Amino acid sequence: MAGCAAAPLTEGGSLSSYADLKPANGQITKSMLRVERDDVLAAKTAKIVPTRFSESAAQVKFTDQQRKLIGNAIDRSLCLGLSERYSIVPPWAPADLTVHAVVTDAKVTDKVAAGASKVVGFIPAALSVGVPVPVPRIPIGLGSLSVEAEAQGPTGEQKAAMIWARGANSVTDRAQISTAADAYNLASSFGSDFSQLLVTGKSPFDEVSLPSMQKIGAALGTKPKNSVCEMFGRSPGIKGMAGNALGMPPEWTDDGAAETK
Repeated sequence: MAGCAAAPLTEGGSLSSYADLKPANGQITKSMLRVERDDVLAAKTAKIVPTRFSESAAQVKFTDQQRKLIGNAIDRSLCLGLSERYSIVPPWAPADLTVHAVVTDAKVTDKVAAGASKVVGFIPAALSVGVPVPVPRIPIGLGSLSVEAEAQGPTGEQKAAMIWARGANSVTDRAQISTAADAYNLASSFGSDFSQLLVTGKSPFDEVSLPSMQKIGAALGTKPKNSVCEMFGRSPGIKGMAGNALGMPPEWTDDGAAETK
């Protein structure tokens, strides 16, 4: 049994160009990307178009709420990551870079297998004497996520693009009892990778980039560096981490995007 779900690199047709994309894989991530480094580093402002699902990805058996949470998790992660370098402006304002992402494929998490993983993981913890015993997740029914994204200049020219795919890992990804759990958690990983491509102008898999204290705080649910990021709601923070540890569905811990008034 494989310890990582397979995830296809899927073209969704949303990029203005697929030319010159080059393989740039991480240890558990597959990707194709390109970036005009000088242009993205010279940019000062960025705006984020809300993530959508391709026609085929929309057929995956998520609820409307789950699709919204997955898309919003991508947008929130992009906003927090891009704030490390850029001033984020509202979607209706002009910007040096316009960023958009499309979910092109996904695989649901098997709730029964996830529940069994939590039970199996609880037993050695209950039997241990004050020492936590890490137990890998049962490598069955793992979810996955495939996304493509692009950053365009003021006149629509492509400045960076990425096709990205990752499957949940039985060792590092905790089991949560929700069909959307793995796709939701992977959404933040994609947002982090693509925003790092734009912030640094190079592949996010080339070297480890440490986040700022501001970004770490925002990931824990505190006020984001850029107020525009509030439109995507705050990260679940401690509540989300506790829920993740207990196997609670992200639908219970993430309030999603802020309500528009």
